[in-house]
Amino acid sequence: MEVKVLGPMEAYENGVPIVPSAPKQRQILALLALQAPQAVTVPSLMEELWGEEIPRSASPTLQTYILQLRRRIGAAHTDPGIRPRDILATRFGGYLLDVPAERVDAREFERLAQAGRRAFDAGDDFTASELLRAALQLWRGPALVDVPVGRVLELELMRLEEGRMAALEQRIEADLRLGRHAGLLGELRVLAAQHPLHENLCAQLMIALYRCGAPGRALDAYGVLSDNLVESLGLNPSPRLQRLQHAVLTADPALELPDSAARYAVR
Repeated sequence: MEVKVLGPMEAYENGVPIVPSAPKQRQILALLALQAPQAVTVPSLMEELWGEEIPRSASPTLQTYILQLRRRIGAAHTDPGIRPRDILATRFGGYLLDVPAERVDAREFERLAQAGRRAFDAGDDFTASELLRAALQLWRGPALVDVPVGRVLELELMRLEEGRMAALEQRIEADLRLGRHAGLLGELRVLAAQHPLHENLCAQLMIALYRCGAPGRALDAYGVLSDNLVESLGLNPSPRLQRLQHAVLTADPALELPDSAARYAVR
């Protein structure tokens, strides 16, 4: 089985699409896939489906949903030695989707992002950029954009989105360290507009602009962020960003690209 949740939901068994049209069955399949190969407890599934207003018929209704999902799996499955209940199994007071982590795009994203972070921390910026880029390319849009989201999935989506943003910022940082500032400008301008209160993206845009010979525009980016923070939150930019503004104003040599990165600048 293969399940994709980083965008519109997709699921295949033996190459046959098996995503159910029923909203609650989609929720169950999504939650089981995100936790695979760990089991999801019945209370967690009930909380996801019904929140605090769990009906008296919840238990048999959940069992019916599981049975319907197994039927979809069975209709697409061709190995007579494996039953649908072996793939969507009952385990430890809950249910488990027996699918390898690498067959769920969200889990593969996390694996690649973690490997990218390790390379970044080790100073291998080229490998970090490649791994993080591969992780981010798994996203086809907002996660589970076509699936109803209850309280349990909402937390999962928050975790995934935070992981996506962290991987994106670290990939950009690796690319900056590799001297790819010119190629980053368009992407960073869009990201800064999409996230007008995000200091780290603003800092990365400022550095890219400065290295492209546009210190005035770097200061303009700082001014836009400062205005947004004051207007929205009543706050000034952090001391870190203020130090970056001062570095731009004084043409601090620390902002220049290290010589060791020059050989990567055109890659």
